[in-house]
Amino acid sequence: MDTKKSIEALQFFATGLTEGALVHKMQGQIFKSQGFTKLGEKYINHFTEEMEWVEKFVERILDLGGEVKFDGAKSRELISNPIDYIKADLDIQKAGVDLLYKCCESLINDPTTYDIMKAYLADEEEDLYWSQGALDMIECIGAQNWLFTQV
Repeated sequence: MDTKKSIEALQFFATGLTEGALVHKMQGQIFKSQGFTKLGEKYINHFTEEMEWVEKFVERILDLGGEVKFDGAKSRELISNPIDYIKADLDIQKAGVDLLYKCCESLINDPTTYDIMKAYLADEEEDLYWSQGALDMIECIGAQNWLFTQV
């Protein structure tokens, strides 16, 4: 088992996910303020779920004897249009899922970290499918009708 590789992977995702979670929380607040209560709550709850994954990553880093770091968050544009946000978030999700597949392959010799990352990958795929489904629904019933379902 390459402990250093496991710690680096966990740290990378802990940092990136913390950033993404904060963005989801703020986006949720924006959507709620626009009257899209369901969509806002979805993203606010997503923040909580993502921070639970961060906790798992941090716990594993500590279990492996690593030092937890916070590399800070990059500046990210917040998007007030819910549909534009879902499209932008989907692009991020696709790249993230691809990266997670590669990461999981590299962690096969660390079964505990592999299992954590594999479970996280499944969760991220579910989020990706939700975004794809939302965009498909928007195309099918129209933006205004879909937005009405998010009130």
